[in-house]
Amino acid sequence: MAKKETEEEEKSDDVEAEAAEKKLTDVPGIGPGIASKLEAAGVYDLMGLAVMSPPALSEMAGVGEAVARKAIQAARSMMNLGFMSGDEFAKKRENVVFITTGSQSLNSLLGGKGVETGSITEAYGAFGSGKTQLALTLAVNTQLPKDQGGIEGKSVYIDTESTFRPERIRQIAEAIGANPEKVLKNILVARAFNSDHQILLLDKINEMIKDGEPIKLVIVDSLTAHFRAEFAGRGQLADRQQKLNRYLHSLQKLADQHNLAVFVTNQVMANPAVMFGDPTTAIGGHILGHASTYRLYLRRGKGGSRVAKLIDSPNLPENECQFFLTTAGIRDES
Repeated sequence: MAKKETEEEEKSDDVEAEAAEKKLTDVPGIGPGIASKLEAAGVYDLMGLAVMSPPALSEMAGVGEAVARKAIQAARSMMNLGFMSGDEFAKKRENVVFITTGSQSLNSLLGGKGVETGSITEAYGAFGSGKTQLALTLAVNTQLPKDQGGIEGKSVYIDTESTFRPERIRQIAEAIGANPEKVLKNILVARAFNSDHQILLLDKINEMIKDGEPIKLVIVDSLTAHFRAEFAGRGQLADRQQKLNRYLHSLQKLADQHNLAVFVTNQVMANPAVMFGDPTTAIGGHILGHASTYRLYLRRGKGGSRVAKLIDSPNLPENECQFFLTTAGIRDES
């Protein structure tokens, strides 16, 4: 029985490896011209093609719906897209790796090792609560060796509020004994000027990964700033939420396809309906609440500390911890 299960697992792994090696042009009906159009639109692999709808592929590639449907079905047959047992899924979860936050208490709050790949981790809080400092610390820690809590990869920093500071990166890098210039070189920064530009940058990340960049962390600081500014008032709320929802799905797809971590910061507002207690509420509503795998609420604590509260998680209890902002980034002690 055990031998049969092992053979089935090996067969499943072989199918996945074979699918990963195949290119878009290996799909019937997808020639070099159509493949170029798909890549220009951000579809680089069989998975991206398999999850498309025939009308979307037809419009994007300029082919008939019948041809599009045939190509999508062929891509799906090449991929192992059916159901799997819980133990098989658990085996897939073994590929998940973690980036240390720099604070053992904050790592423990997130399950023990830090921010995980394949997921969206959101940190929201008022200004000065430590959101950007956590983002900058993660950008540095991603480059650490695995035995030090890193994953030896590069980071992408999508800056929407002009918060990225190279001098702070140098300070954190020097404090942990790393080469500041080398650390800076491994952080790819883009200033997003509006929500459309912010969305477009995700396609650029796909292109860079395709070109061999070992990107393991995508930071968006902050996620909602442009959406909030461009869609003002209740009349535009539905449009804003729909656009934000598509963006969040694209971020999750990026995390799933490339096993990278996504860390986003989020703005807050004071909810006037809350008469007692903390009125601080994250921007983005239920759409963002559902999209984030791990949701942290950061606030100022006593003695210059910061407090992180785990608001939502699929597998961890609601809890909170204390950490400090230091010259070395996020730490347990000041």
